[in-house]
Amino acid sequence: MTIQFTPEQLVKVHEIVKRYPEGKQKSALIPLLHLAQDTFGGWLSAETMDYVASLLDIKPIEVYEVATFYTMFNTKPVGKYLLEVCQTGPCMLKGSDQIIDHICQKLNIAPGGTSADNMFTLKPAECLGACGYAPMMQLGKHFKEFLTPQKVDTIIEELRQKG
Repeated sequence: MTIQFTPEQLVKVHEIVKRYPEGKQKSALIPLLHLAQDTFGGWLSAETMDYVASLLDIKPIEVYEVATFYTMFNTKPVGKYLLEVCQTGPCMLKGSDQIIDHICQKLNIAPGGTSADNMFTLKPAECLGACGYAPMMQLGKHFKEFLTPQKVDTIIEELRQKG
């Protein structure tokens, strides 16, 4: 399969690139990686990153460096639902380690793993900026706060019903 944006998406790519001064097209890298990740299955394959590099006329390694540095980008396939559980100090003090362990047991996966049905990927995350609501996780664009094992079970069950 060849990776390629649709003509409509290419218009958006050109709009994004035009936001930046001539010769500074690399500045469009993060927005284009978001678009690519959203378009091509929720993760960035080497082929996808090479494609983005070609669009920006930069070296593939420049794309790989960014994609592997920022945790918002996935460089391997993920489940339909990405459970990003904060594991930094405040969340850890409030029990995020137990939440991670609970999810691992419930879904029979290790941190970073994907459930057998490809519905869930557990991704321990660094600070998500919601320390006052610990322990918490990000689920897509939404925060799930004050987590308990029971709340996690409810969230997972609701997602399973959604499909």
